[in-house]
Amino acid sequence: MLTVLPIRYVADVAASRRFYAGLGLGVRQEPGEAVWVRLTAAAGAVGIHDAAVSKGRPPGTTELGFATEESLEEVALRLERDGYAYELCDEDFGRSIRVTDPDGIVVQIQQIDPATVRRSAAAVTGRLG
Repeated sequence: MLTVLPIRYVADVAASRRFYAGLGLGVRQEPGEAVWVRLTAAAGAVGIHDAAVSKGRPPGTTELGFATEESLEEVALRLERDGYAYELCDEDFGRSIRVTDPDGIVVQIQQIDPATVRRSAAAVTGRLG
């Protein structure tokens, strides 16, 4: 089985390590930590989304996102503690926090609600059908 390992090329490895560890990822120490760090999560996946219903994202766009079962309020408390501004958003799939990483990339932490997903999917399917 493959492990999903997206690679973010960053300007400051230490700053990015602190940021992503603050989101809840584990830091796996490896040789070369000044230029490389592996941040781990309990699981991984790749989401494929139809650009036609993505609210303006063109085909080929890639976003860095994480799904969590943790309360978004707990994530928000860590972000506030570490001095990061964030936005809590209602989404077609539930709720999310959007926060900008040290390189200016918006990262999304998603809390997926199956009932909200079903309602949104039914609405989109009805419009496309």
